[in-house]
Amino acid sequence: MHSTSPLCRRVTTRDEMTACLAIRETVFQQEQAVDPAIEADGRDGEAVHYIAEVDGRAIATARARLLDDKIKIERVAVTKGARGTGTGAALMRFMMDDLTGEARGRPFFLSSQAQAIPFYERLGFAVCSEEYFEAGIAHRDMRAESARRWAMVK
Repeated sequence: MHSTSPLCRRVTTRDEMTACLAIRETVFQQEQAVDPAIEADGRDGEAVHYIAEVDGRAIATARARLLDDKIKIERVAVTKGARGTGTGAALMRFMMDDLTGEARGRPFFLSSQAQAIPFYERLGFAVCSEEYFEAGIAHRDMRAESARRWAMVK
């Protein structure tokens, strides 16, 4: 657990990207047993990547792809020791603030693991699909209609 607020930013260096991939490998492949071929989907090059750090140590990551009809947030991962500290929420708020200008009215969209739905609901997302399984894990799609809506939710 940490007491310092995380520093969130867009990934701009190879070292930051390496740290993001290491977090994803730990969370998705090692902890959740997601097949590496599913996690490494070949879309990292078309995404904007984000990282959260405390004391120079990478503790969370996510990516976003700007699609024609939505901004798709993906690969949200927080290290075990940083879960429950507000790091994930801080990273999500930072990402959505950062992408507001590029959103141009497009909703934010994500595919949430079923157990994480309450987390995203607190950020202003609403469930918009039936449950389905991806990588053997129950998911539901969620969307936030605008950056303004989520920004008011604390």
